[in-house]
Amino acid sequence: MDGLNTSITGRAIANGLLSIEAVNIRDFAVNKHNRVDDYTYGGGAGMLMQAEPVYLAYKSVEEQCKVKPRVIYLSPQGKTFSQNMAEEFAKEEELVFLCGHYEGIDERVLEEIVTDYVSIGDYVLTGGELPAMVMIDAVSRLVPGVLHNNVSAEFETFQDNLLEYPQYTRPEEWRGKKVPEILLSGHHANIEKWRREQSIMRTAKARPDLLEKAELTEKEKKILANYEDLW
Repeated sequence: MDGLNTSITGRAIANGLLSIEAVNIRDFAVNKHNRVDDYTYGGGAGMLMQAEPVYLAYKSVEEQCKVKPRVIYLSPQGKTFSQNMAEEFAKEEELVFLCGHYEGIDERVLEEIVTDYVSIGDYVLTGGELPAMVMIDAVSRLVPGVLHNNVSAEFETFQDNLLEYPQYTRPEEWRGKKVPEILLSGHHANIEKWRREQSIMRTAKARPDLLEKAELTEKEKKILANYEDLW
């Protein structure tokens, strides 16, 4: 979890806005060799993490929490992580990310402690640590005060199920490409209208699946239809 101690997340931790603790399940092994895995009943390839060490590790965390934590198990069988899910998790006071290894974790302890099964995509990794870091980063930046400019978290990609509009900075012209005139006009209402329109068009081209959930006005739907006729 060292990667979380850098950049924006690292500063938030240093400033006391976030508290992140990594718990090693192996520390709660119940045998002299500190093993936390064993062969699966019924046969099959690979090893499975045992229920008791996972449960004891969880209980050690639960005892430190002010409220009963929400426990997220990182699994390719879970619901796909999304911005809406990140916003939901950011409202929680306590979160536990349970990272599996090998062939997974004994089902009995999952039934006992897990509240959410979440995946970051339809592929398999060697463990849940990297998905946990991805989710922690996405959730942390939505905590008030973590971003210096909180507006950044409100108006960006996936907000309202739309991709973010194109953005530009100095110089006004680069290799023959100019910044759109509307952005130099100083007319904020027209700029916001242009940005909204660009977000809709960009989403329609790159992620049309998101538009099914986006809330568009009747006027925006007509504009979209006209653009689609040109493609």
